[in-house]
Amino acid sequence: MRNQPSADRIEEVAFGFKASQVLFAALDFGLFSELANGPLDAEAIRERLRLHPRSIRDFLDALVALRLLERKDGLYSNTPEADFYLNHTKPTYIGNFFTMWAARLYGFYGSLAEALRTGKPQNEIKRGEDLFSALYSNPEKLRLFLRSMTGHSLPAAMAIADRFPWQKYKTFLDVGTAEGCLPVRIALSHLHLTGEGFDLPAVQPFFEQYVGSFGLRDRIRFSPCDFFKDPLPSADVIVMGMILHDWSAEEKLQLLRKAYAALHSGGALIVYEHLIDDGRRKNIAGLLMSLTMLIETQGGSDYTGADCRRWMSEVGFRESYVEQLTGIESMVVGIK
Repeated sequence: MRNQPSADRIEEVAFGFKASQVLFAALDFGLFSELANGPLDAEAIRERLRLHPRSIRDFLDALVALRLLERKDGLYSNTPEADFYLNHTKPTYIGNFFTMWAARLYGFYGSLAEALRTGKPQNEIKRGEDLFSALYSNPEKLRLFLRSMTGHSLPAAMAIADRFPWQKYKTFLDVGTAEGCLPVRIALSHLHLTGEGFDLPAVQPFFEQYVGSFGLRDRIRFSPCDFFKDPLPSADVIVMGMILHDWSAEEKLQLLRKAYAALHSGGALIVYEHLIDDGRRKNIAGLLMSLTMLIETQGGSDYTGADCRRWMSEVGFRESYVEQLTGIESMVVGIK
């Protein structure tokens, strides 16, 4: 057969798990943090990480091919992205998100076909358990979960701090704040602002420790509340990051109404997620995140920017717009 189509793309998708496991192994070994001290050859890396000699070069060169490491004259070093995001000694480390959630989702995604047939979650709920009850009752598990949320939020948080017109406002509220990654990034970039993090009471000591490590306790405080049961505190800007996709359509509207009620006149609501592109063809991260919500939640799903703008209009926002933050994340801004 002449001019037959290539199977390369199909194989790349089918075996994508291999590349992610290479990354997770490197994180588990602390490879990127080790290389932050300077370039090393393969033998030095093998000795420091206590690895077997058989496949060390294949492992390291796979990371080069994945553009997570660089190799020059036989010495391996971090790429700029790996140095910034995967060195656990830096406050910009996001590896906790990958290591925690990958350990859970790999197994649960094996039941994706069942989830698609039944419409039911395939996580702890399937066994009659509740993930968040278990997390919030165990301080060490909660600490790891909150750190993973910081890793998940950091790239978008830095973009929001940089791109949103914060000079127009004085106060902000971050709903579902976890450790306070977003408030910290905003406060570091805009010295005139004061803010609040809003989350369940068990989160407070971890939030205060994280915010305090940046010397920002005088400008950022914690509000211990449940965002479905309690009214939101008033603010000029309210942020909901990776919150709405956990909930059903009606629950999404309920949260948007609460945000609208709490905003000052002329204030802004920022919703950021792995938004599905309006044509539903390009942002695979958003579509896969929505399938993750099928596996992880009772009624959650991701959505497009057009969907969110429509909901904002329905609850009363007079105008809205969508702006891309990273290659895979975007924000929808609604103005009251």
